[in-house]
Amino acid sequence: MEDFKVNIRFKLSALWASVTLCYLYGDYFELYVPHKVAGLLSGENMLDSPMKLFGASILLAIPALMVSLSIILKPLINKWLNIIFGIFFTLIMLLIAFKSLESWLTFYVFLAIVESILTSLIVWYAWTWGKVNKT
Repeated sequence: MEDFKVNIRFKLSALWASVTLCYLYGDYFELYVPHKVAGLLSGENMLDSPMKLFGASILLAIPALMVSLSIILKPLINKWLNIIFGIFFTLIMLLIAFKSLESWLTFYVFLAIVESILTSLIVWYAWTWGKVNKT
């Protein structure tokens, strides 16, 4: 039961992995909302064009890529990408949380709040990297 100092890169990577899993769970659980699958099958959904689907793919690839980029990038670019993307995804999830307050989407609001906390931690760790954390 020895405690050891965890390198900031691994903390950031683990936080991005957690955020990515929450995004996946949220999208998966949304399939259980009444009429969601019918809309997907009929093409009546918010990703109803190839370009919207491509845009969503880019958006969701960023957190997944940040899992590995947080470990392999040089410190300065690593720090700033974590701050920029952390703020960006925090704002997106807070907007989604406030927009999704209908009864069937309370699970989505919960996950959006958890995701916002995780991405806020990413920003905080990255911002203090080199100040408090000397790793």
